[in-house]
Amino acid sequence: MIKLLFEQPMVFAVWLLAFLLSLSVHEFAHALIGNYLGDQTAKRLGRLTLNPAAHVDPLGLLTVTLIGFGWGKPVPYNPYNLRWQKWGPVAIAFAGPTSNLILAVMSAIAFGIFAPHLGLSNLLTIFLMVFAQINIALCAFNLVPLPPLDGSKLLLAFLSAPKYHDIRNFIETKGSMILLILIIMDSFANLGLFSVFMNFTSRIVLGIADGVTSLM
Repeated sequence: MIKLLFEQPMVFAVWLLAFLLSLSVHEFAHALIGNYLGDQTAKRLGRLTLNPAAHVDPLGLLTVTLIGFGWGKPVPYNPYNLRWQKWGPVAIAFAGPTSNLILAVMSAIAFGIFAPHLGLSNLLTIFLMVFAQINIALCAFNLVPLPPLDGSKLLLAFLSAPKYHDIRNFIETKGSMILLILIIMDSFANLGLFSVFMNFTSRIVLGIADGVTSLM
């Protein structure tokens, strides 16, 4: 990402804008569903907004500018205030990835409409492509069933019975470490897990765009 900043600063700015918007919608969706289900914790803390300033984590923003991988501030909620005690946390968790999926589809459709007329080097076209990629990546990555990612809420809900206590405890206490190890291994051992993933998301976006273009 640093190389992109110096070689193509406008493209870097477009990429960063796409990331901030995607992250803001993701976190806003968490806060919105939490508020809808009866908990106003996020609202009281100013998280029920699309303003990126409310959701950006400084360290996460730094890492995304350095290596292209970052995160936002988790949206807090009190599970005891939710109308759905068991499945409320799952609904809140999946609101984020769902919002990213919707944005990805909308952006891919827009890309399919504008790209043939503006060309692939146009900044709007680049933004739409990057926006779709980032949102698909955020959606899929957050569905990984390891804390603190959103997918873990569904897994833990299914493991709520007492007989799963040991498994649940392992996931809750070791899941974040396992996730961090995978990220570090991918970054420093050059495993290419995330590059393969991003190439895969690119093909999905282009497939959607080609489908829209063929219908026009």
